[in-house]
Amino acid sequence: MGFDNIIQILLPKDDKFFGFFEETTESILKASELMKTIAGAAENDQAGILNQVHDYEHRCDEITHKIFAELNATFVTPFDREDIQTLASALDDIIDFMDEAARRFTLYKIREFPQSMMELIDILNKSIAELHRGVSLLRDKHKTKELRKILEKVHEYENEADLVFEQTIAHLFENEKDSIKVIKLKDIYGSLERATDKCEDAANVLETILIKHA
Repeated sequence: MGFDNIIQILLPKDDKFFGFFEETTESILKASELMKTIAGAAENDQAGILNQVHDYEHRCDEITHKIFAELNATFVTPFDREDIQTLASALDDIIDFMDEAARRFTLYKIREFPQSMMELIDILNKSIAELHRGVSLLRDKHKTKELRKILEKVHEYENEADLVFEQTIAHLFENEKDSIKVIKLKDIYGSLERATDKCEDAANVLETILIKHA
């Protein structure tokens, strides 16, 4: 074992990063659960739901800033600094694209939510739930098998979202005659699909951490 590795073992590690990531994924999960309710909500309640999603996005921004500030102030981290930075950015991107979709609901005055859109939101919610579970397992290096299964599920959800997105856009172009509506809906579908892509990016970082520390 090299001298640097010995030093890493002997020096105390700041575990607050685990808490930051758990808090971030919990906020993202709550935002996705709110978005699942949008189709069944009364029109007067929809604006409040979308505002809450934006509040969660703002909260995640605050946590991300704390993570980067702590990185500058912490000598020894629980895992590689680069992985902490990359994971924080990937998680922040998820909620950013969710908030982007939510803001476009308002901007484009969307009042009816197609089944395929709600299906994408449901897939996104499931993927985020798996990420939240995965992040919570980072504290326990003995649960590698459970973490691997979680990461596999995230990859499966991303593939599922890609399929729904591609089929939906093809159907939209073929059947929707209102070109303005096509633009608006494609814009929203794109934001939701990119959010699922970022879930996979976050899962890839978790996998990198798993490989390095298993």
